[in-house]
Amino acid sequence: MALPSLRVLIVEDDPMMQLGLEQSLEDYPELTIVDQASDGYLGVEAALKHRPDLIVMDIGLPRLDGIAATQQIKAALPNVRIVMLTSHTSETEIIAALSSGADAYCIKGADVTRLIAAIAAASEGATYLDPQIARRVIEHLKPPTTDNTIGQLSQRELEVLKLMVEGMSNPEIAAKLYLSPNTVKTHVRGIMNKLAVDDRVQAAVVALRSGLV
Repeated sequence: MALPSLRVLIVEDDPMMQLGLEQSLEDYPELTIVDQASDGYLGVEAALKHRPDLIVMDIGLPRLDGIAATQQIKAALPNVRIVMLTSHTSETEIIAALSSGADAYCIKGADVTRLIAAIAAASEGATYLDPQIARRVIEHLKPPTTDNTIGQLSQRELEVLKLMVEGMSNPEIAAKLYLSPNTVKTHVRGIMNKLAVDDRVQAAVVALRSGLV
């Protein structure tokens, strides 16, 4: 999986989870871990100090939870990408995390390739929801659609949309469909325009609600 060079901060209070994340991410030479923090306040301090490209953030942190920490970090460093990695799977917490400015939401215990997919998507400016939880939040992310907007998509756009729902990044979709990255970007823009949505998550929600996948 293609990744850009990223400086990464890990904010996680479980020492074993910290170690596991560090060892997993070290397998990817594009990722450089600049620091680790064990609570939300320390996470905010570390973010301001190191100005990382991306933060892997737990939600259930002591002193200041991950959602509040994300809000503070995004207010000060709006361009930093934040991937929530957590065991919390309630719709309320998921929506709160994304509303706080998180760019991706990945479940602890999932294969590391899911986390890397989330990191790749977030680094591109996309929003990533772990497939395990995407269907749980459909009702909360977008009002029911009554028109047949899916029918406006071309066959190729439908193929791209299905892979977007699976959480694939643009480079992954390009490799899967034997297309250039620029062609995939064009298809993604066309899909969002036709579905009248603002981001990839909303496009995926329309696809799920329509029964496309």
